Amino acid sequence: MIQSLFRIIALIRKELLAMLKDPKSRIVLVLPPILQCLIFGYAASYDLNNVPYALLDHDHSAASIALAAKLDGSGTFSRIATLQRTSDIAAYINNKRVLLVLVIDQDFEKNLMAGMPAKLQVIADGRNSNTAGTAQGYVSAIVTDFTTRWREEHGQTANAGIKVTTRAWYNPSLETRWNMIPSLIGTITMMMTMMLTAMSVAREREAGTLDQLLVTPFRPSEIMVGKALPSMMVGTTQATLILLVAQLWFQIPFAGSYLILYMGLILFLAAAVGIGLFLSSLAANMQQAMIFSFVLLMPFMLLSGLTAPIGNMPDILQYLTLINPLRYAISITHQVYLEGAGIRQLLPEMLALIAISAVTLPVSSWLFRHRLV
Repeated sequence: MIQSLFRIIALIRKELLAMLKDPKSRIVLVLPPILQCLIFGYAASYDLNNVPYALLDHDHSAASIALAAKLDGSGTFSRIATLQRTSDIAAYINNKRVLLVLVIDQDFEKNLMAGMPAKLQVIADGRNSNTAGTAQGYVSAIVTDFTTRWREEHGQTANAGIKVTTRAWYNPSLETRWNMIPSLIGTITMMMTMMLTAMSVAREREAGTLDQLLVTPFRPSEIMVGKALPSMMVGTTQATLILLVAQLWFQIPFAGSYLILYMGLILFLAAAVGIGLFLSSLAANMQQAMIFSFVLLMPFMLLSGLTAPIGNMPDILQYLTLINPLRYAISITHQVYLEGAGIRQLLPEMLALIAISAVTLPVSSWLFRHRLV
């Protein structure tokens, strides 16, 4: 019994030495949990505290102004614009300038005074179904409170009040899978592509075959390309499988162009491969490469808009999302899949991915050659 206890203690000591001997491993064991805790605390919040909306008031009455004032004073809604025409709605939702557009009927106050239901239409951006549904719930709560106070002040019957009709663009039923499944096209492919690439050079270094590879006629840049392309091919295959599941199994209608979607995916995979090669050049073995990949993957997913809207994050985290390739991949898949967007609409996202690739790929190639010296 005592000998068994000594063997267990010796094994525990050996494992602790193996984990803590390398300074990089010590940093990886301490720093990531702190960072992830902070990101979870600030970014992963489903509570909406700033809902941008636009108002289209056909009535311009005291009642409609009072309702709009109640929304503006709630602390949750922020009016971005006051529209004059119905044709203005599309531009504000398509460009993601607002999450909701409230349309007040021209007989709004007249119907309220007559004890009849007054119509209020809420048009929501359904590309993020969770956010749109939560925002509509906030509107309903404010409208219910407004209706109760109106009845008390004017002695109205229970039949009087506001009739709210909701309409979600790009996701009429506000189904979560319409938002989630297209997002997984970028999320899952990034996980596998980055991990495969990160472990590629580390695997050669750990197995002792990197020196053998270096005595071949291959140049370091050729080795990097030869390791990047297979990972991109695997990522493209995974994206295709997810796309088939989305259309054949879940039957989510595809509104855009497959060519444009794959153009965006290739740019995204190039950026992911650049990050993976960078990690692989830093890692001394496969274990470190895998740890580095997991350390980055969690912040990438949290700061991509996959689980929480980017606009709901603190400003400093919103700036950090600008260097996150997954943010642009999710935006591209949503716009192409649900909206049918073209290259002109996707140009900012594609240019951002090109910029990330233009930085990570050369830096990874330089670091790879530098570590060979």
